[in-house]
Amino acid sequence: MIKLVATDIDGTILIPEGNFTQGVKDCVKKLCKKGIKVALVTGRMNAVAKLIAQDLGLDTPVVSYQGGLVTHNDEILYERYLTKDQTERILSWAKKENIHINLYNNDILYSEKDCYEVQRYCNNLHTHFEIKSFGEIKKNKINKLLAINYSEPEKIDKYEKELPLIFPDLYIVKSTPYFLEFSNKEASKSCAVRFLQKHWGLKQEEILTIGDQNNDIELLKAGGIKVAMGNATEELKKQADYITDTVHNDGFVKAMEKYCF
Repeated sequence: MIKLVATDIDGTILIPEGNFTQGVKDCVKKLCKKGIKVALVTGRMNAVAKLIAQDLGLDTPVVSYQGGLVTHNDEILYERYLTKDQTERILSWAKKENIHINLYNNDILYSEKDCYEVQRYCNNLHTHFEIKSFGEIKKNKINKLLAINYSEPEKIDKYEKELPLIFPDLYIVKSTPYFLEFSNKEASKSCAVRFLQKHWGLKQEEILTIGDQNNDIELLKAGGIKVAMGNATEELKKQADYITDTVHNDGFVKAMEKYCF
C-alpha cells in the first residue's frame, strides 16, 4: 500500500504553461483524503515551492534545491549546502567557460547582471532575483549554483558528462536541456526522500516516486514504485517501473489511479 507520493513539480504535475490541470488538483485532494502523504520534491527555490504546496492545499514537508533543503511550516528539517571553497571553484570554472550562473544563497536568487538568461529563467518560473557581485555575497548558505545555456544546450550535455570527474565532491545534474545544477553531494532528491522515509517510519515499498527529467533519476531511486512521465527523458524512462501519460494528458493522475486508488 502506498503511503507517500513524492513528486517532481515542473513537467510532472505542472504543465509548461505554468498551470495545474483540474484533474491534478482533484487527484492531490483525493490522495490526501485517503491518508496518502504527498510531498513536492523539486529543484526550485524553497520560497517558491512552499507557495506551490499551499496552492495545492498540502501541509507536508517541502523538498527544494534538488534535495538540499527540507522544510515544514518554516522549520528546517534537513539542509545541505555548498561550501565557500566549492562555490568559488564552480564560479571560476563558469567564468572560464563564459556561462551564466544563478547563485542561490539563503533562499535568495542572485545574478551578477540583468541579462537574457536570468530574465527568461525568472519569467518562466515566476521568480524574483537580485543583482549583486558574487564577490560581495557572504556565501554562508549556498543552496546551489545553476548554469544556464539557452543557445547551446549541447554544451550542457557535455558538461554533465565531464564535470563529475573534475568536481567529484559535488552533486551535478541536468535538470532541463538548458540547466546544469551544482549542489552538495547529499543534496539529491533520493537523499531527501530517504530522509522523509525515516522521518515517517515508512518502508521503501510504501513510497511512489514520479518525475520527468534527469534530476529525477535520483528521485525514482528512492521509490518502491518508480514512475516516469510520458514526456520524460529517455534516461529517466530506463529507471522506471511504469511509464505513464504526458503532463498535458494528466499522466500523474493516471499513475495515481493505477497504484493508489
